[in-house]
Amino acid sequence: MVPLMDPRNTLKFAVSDKVDGQDVGPDRVSLALLGEFQKDVTEFLRGDNREVDPNQVMVSIESGSLALVASGLVAAAGLWRDLDHLEQSSSLFALDSKRAAVVLRWQAAAQTHPHRKYRLLDVSDSPLLKVDNESEFKKENNAWVSVEKYLHGRITDMGGQSKPNIHIQLDNGRAIRVDASQDQLAQGDKNRMYRDELLHISAEENLATGELRNMRLIAFESHQPRYDEAEFQLMVERGTRAWSNVEDDWLESLRGNKI
Repeated sequence: MVPLMDPRNTLKFAVSDKVDGQDVGPDRVSLALLGEFQKDVTEFLRGDNREVDPNQVMVSIESGSLALVASGLVAAAGLWRDLDHLEQSSSLFALDSKRAAVVLRWQAAAQTHPHRKYRLLDVSDSPLLKVDNESEFKKENNAWVSVEKYLHGRITDMGGQSKPNIHIQLDNGRAIRVDASQDQLAQGDKNRMYRDELLHISAEENLATGELRNMRLIAFESHQPRYDEAEFQLMVERGTRAWSNVEDDWLESLRGNKI
């Protein structure tokens, strides 16, 4: 059995505010704030994956501010991972969407009520998260990574004096532009206009949407999408000649089964 004081088993949710100049607490809190806070705590614990069952979580109320202490959370790996992230970053992009929504609601409430503060603390009352009217949490999409891709489609335009580029219509009908150098566009004798080509490109890809940006040509790649009977027969002939002196039972010989 996991002890109650396990640092990854207990989490304190606290909200502080003033009502008529007095601090809120268990014995002085509006019904609206109490209901909203309880709902937010439940949603934050459960998250999108409902990894925490509120029916299995024990809650106690502490004085000082309005504080709910939840225990029985040791198996909620996603919850603790999100809290680790919140300690390091104000970006909510990688956070569970329901937990991110709770943080943004708290931030909006704190901006409306200047005395309102929300805190999440561990078992030793060390702060894990603080939300007040100076918080700047944002759920912006900034997860871009460098990638290399292959794009197949028809070249519809290419060239340019100061910013040479290629316009290609992909197989799905989407038209995009790929930056290139003049040397890349000039190499080879092949006329690529209005022909199907395979482009090897570098780009930045958004991990959430798959969107590509800053696309740049690495090279034109050879592409043979159709079956070529003559080429196939040539490969068969080459293979036949290469294996002409190999005995039929070569595999059994390798296995040591030849007598």
